[in-house]
Amino acid sequence: MKRFGLATQIFIALVLGIGVGVAFHGNEGAVAVIAPIGDVFIHLIKMIVIPIVISALIVSIAGVGDIKKLGKLGGKSILYFEVVTTVAIAIGLLAANLFQPGTGLNMNKLQESDISKYEETMKATENPNVADIIVHLVPKNVFESIAQGDLLPVIFFSVFFGLGIAAVGEKGKPVLAFFEGVLEAMFWVTNVVMKFAPFGVFALIGVNVAKFGAASLIPLGKLVLAVYVTMIIFVVVVLGVIAKLSGTSVFLLMKVLKDELILAFTTASSEAVLPRIMDKMEKFGCPKSITSFVIPVGYTFNLDGSSIYQALASLFVAQMYGIDLSIMQQITLLLVLMLTSKGMAGVPGASFVVILTTLGAMGLPLEGVAFIAGIDRILDMIRTAVNVIGNSLAAIVMSKWEGEFDKEKAKHYIASFKESDVA
Repeated sequence: MKRFGLATQIFIALVLGIGVGVAFHGNEGAVAVIAPIGDVFIHLIKMIVIPIVISALIVSIAGVGDIKKLGKLGGKSILYFEVVTTVAIAIGLLAANLFQPGTGLNMNKLQESDISKYEETMKATENPNVADIIVHLVPKNVFESIAQGDLLPVIFFSVFFGLGIAAVGEKGKPVLAFFEGVLEAMFWVTNVVMKFAPFGVFALIGVNVAKFGAASLIPLGKLVLAVYVTMIIFVVVVLGVIAKLSGTSVFLLMKVLKDELILAFTTASSEAVLPRIMDKMEKFGCPKSITSFVIPVGYTFNLDGSSIYQALASLFVAQMYGIDLSIMQQITLLLVLMLTSKGMAGVPGASFVVILTTLGAMGLPLEGVAFIAGIDRILDMIRTAVNVIGNSLAAIVMSKWEGEFDKEKAKHYIASFKESDVA
């Protein structure tokens, strides 16, 4: 398989995984054999994310060393994230009204899945408010946050630690050199882990198809179609306009991130490509200090694909039960989603928990989520890819906004990328 690029290898693995899943549909023995391969790959990805985020942030922040400049970048980033995700939620609600994916659905033909673990998480994180989000941002024990893979407190600590290294001057240089070495080593580890990606994709897709079967898509086909069409329109129109205003093209960005988008789509894991998109955006002309801050923070605050899905799924449940929401109720739903989607950052199964919390706040039946749990993997694939595009573009937007985008570096990278067609 060495003669093929990563994208080709992943595509072959995807096709083979679907074929094996269809052949062994309902065979628990086959699932038990294949599942560990996918689990190992996901564990490998989770293994590298936290060390890369910590080391990249510390190195970049220590390089900036200016708390006012950092505060300015943080404020602009949060403002941008809030505007774009609000637009994404509004588009999701509009699409749900146009497509009406839940109207006239026969619930007797649907397969219901167990969502008890998401309901427990929802109860534990019920009624989030701005104060709760701020408190959660500050770690009481950074090692506990690292162990739990909770990015927000880890980012908060890394930023302060980087500022501390800059503040102590010469004494901080050995510490900075250590984290620079960690970052380089972790990028090497990432390249090794990526060689295992086709096997992970094969197992993850194979297990899901074997468990649920292709037939589970048919009753909910309208919802799947609505989600995919809406997200494609969002990328082409909304992100396309933002990219144009930033002096680039969303199609060029997608070409540059081809391998990462295919990997994110097939694994439904945006974490799988975090190190690689940080590296590519830096080569694209964005300074390390901005990519190392904006992209990890965007992984919790700038999830465009997830926002669209949460809005569509919430209205889908209402339509499925024949509940007609007025314009004012839908505006309230938008406001609730604006809060809950940020308040659940870092929570396992965040999209489901956000939908459950939103439905609860709006007085809608929570059990409706159980009917879409079986096809969530299919929906998760496209929303993960959209999240990746949105966060990569955010790094370009912030670099331009700060006046630090390197046009010459971008020009040379794009030229070399077009010549070799690899990154």
